[in-house]
Amino acid sequence: MNIYNFDLNLLRVLDALLRERNVSRAAERLSLSQPAVSNALGRLRELLDDPLLVRAGRAMQPTPRALSLEAPIRDALQQIEHTLNAGDFFDPATSRQRFVIAVTDYVELICMPRLMAHLAQVAPGIQLAIEHLTPSLPAAALDDGQLDLVVGRFVEVPTRFHTRRWASETLQVALRSGHPHVGETLDLEAFLRLRHLWVHGGQTRGMVDQWLEEQGLSRDVAYTTPNYLQAAHIVARSDLAAVLPTQLARYFADLLPLRLFDLPFDLGSFRLDVVSVAQRERDAGLQWLIEQIVAVGAGAAQSSRSVD
Repeated sequence: MNIYNFDLNLLRVLDALLRERNVSRAAERLSLSQPAVSNALGRLRELLDDPLLVRAGRAMQPTPRALSLEAPIRDALQQIEHTLNAGDFFDPATSRQRFVIAVTDYVELICMPRLMAHLAQVAPGIQLAIEHLTPSLPAAALDDGQLDLVVGRFVEVPTRFHTRRWASETLQVALRSGHPHVGETLDLEAFLRLRHLWVHGGQTRGMVDQWLEEQGLSRDVAYTTPNYLQAAHIVARSDLAAVLPTQLARYFADLLPLRLFDLPFDLGSFRLDVVSVAQRERDAGLQWLIEQIVAVGAGAAQSSRSVD
């Protein structure tokens, strides 16, 4: 096949069809009419000598040939987009760019109010769409452009991604004021006697339980939840204990009848990172936003230290 005789716009249509598996939704994504997308699919089938997508009930299923083309075509289109955008001038004051970011509820609470207040002053037209962050890095969503960046704690990040430190965090124990089983201090023995709430975030084992297991110890986890924000409210109205990130624990201690204690063993700190696709390092708008997020993280950490 001669690439100079191939209409490259057809690749955009094929990419949209493979994403949506539906002609109508693909047409909406491309801002084209449904007949135009159907006609483009017909041309693709003829040029590639393959049906590409076949109807299965109400959905359309890609053929093996289409699946083999999906990732290379998407990578090529993204590379073209990033190359064309590399020299673009970015003016935050006038930009109306929309960014999709995946974060945990903890990061959203600590970071996003500050970030939105800042953007209202310097970039009022920018829009943020927040997605829930799973425990593992959503690499595929970053690769195919569904996500612009993520903010969270990741054990390993592949080299094709760019990482910036957002914050370093520690953990504290939160208990309700007047808890009947804890006095002025919390040692390891008292910690292990407590009934615990664990915010699992989709993990099978957290930092605390990993340390305890290494010491041949365990705690009584009576309640598990994926949600940090509800955890503090539940602890404030029960005799459960929760281990929370320090910034979050202090935030809720100002709002709820909670007492905070240091962990009775040293887990050190852990880092939270901003992760984006390395190929987008020359995307001026995205890099500007990352700088704002990093600055907000540093400000939040400074505010947290100032109460010590």
